[in-house]
Amino acid sequence: MLKISLGTFRSLFMGGVTIVAMGATTLNAQAKTTLERIISSGKITIGIHNRAPWGFRGVDGQATGFHPDLIRAAFAPLGVKEVEFVIADLGALIPGLLADRADAVASGFSITPARCEQVAFGEPELAIGDAVIVQAGNPHGIHSYADIVKNPKLSIGGSRGSANLANAKAAGIPASQIQQFQNTESSVSAIMAGRVQAVAFSSGSVVSLLQDPRVTGLERAMPFQGYIKPDGKPAANYSGIAFRKGDAELKAAYDKRLAELRADGGLVAIAKRYGFTADEIASDSVKAAELCADKM
Repeated sequence: MLKISLGTFRSLFMGGVTIVAMGATTLNAQAKTTLERIISSGKITIGIHNRAPWGFRGVDGQATGFHPDLIRAAFAPLGVKEVEFVIADLGALIPGLLADRADAVASGFSITPARCEQVAFGEPELAIGDAVIVQAGNPHGIHSYADIVKNPKLSIGGSRGSANLANAKAAGIPASQIQQFQNTESSVSAIMAGRVQAVAFSSGSVVSLLQDPRVTGLERAMPFQGYIKPDGKPAANYSGIAFRKGDAELKAAYDKRLAELRADGGLVAIAKRYGFTADEIASDSVKAAELCADKM
């Protein structure tokens, strides 16, 4: 895993892509809107948390993953050829965006009402259920959030502020059995060390994590039943690109291109590239505004 000191890391220029620390110079130019600046410069800067399959630094130094590739596909027709990226912990991405250190967060954010209070989300692209990592052999027989509720000796972890832990709480797991960690790495380290008995992520993240040769002694709990909503439907996490609320023009341009990619098959092609299926493409009837209002 790439380790970056956000306080001291300045700028690396690799393969034509610039990696900029979250503490670098702000991006907004007063004379132009964000979209105008992006188009005129041919460059967009995205925030990522360096985690496959969502957004990470590839071996070639490029921003890689489902959301970076989606950003490329969306803005390439507008003449945007260069993607800069900033790396930060998941919880630091929105503060970095609001401080004008990135133009968008493109790293697997779930659209939640709490996040919607701070940022404007593009329309959702994926609808993904929760998945849970347990110790090899699943010694505690964890196949649902209800199994953790039933056993007060069990605890579950995950990234601070994640939709997955919100679902775990909604399913009835008390706060005393939930541990929030700063990022994915610390969550995985906790279960490998036995400090928690399960960690919750999206299904895509779990598949990617378990392919890492450094992650040993763990497996995906199969089958697993996540949170069932009051209407009887399983909860899904809808992913979206996050923009500043003041960048309505930029968000509108992205949403227009997303609709085109949905129609021409480009969206599903990008999704399959990173292990998602066509069934996990969000319906175009599901809107970010409804998710922000918690109406889904």
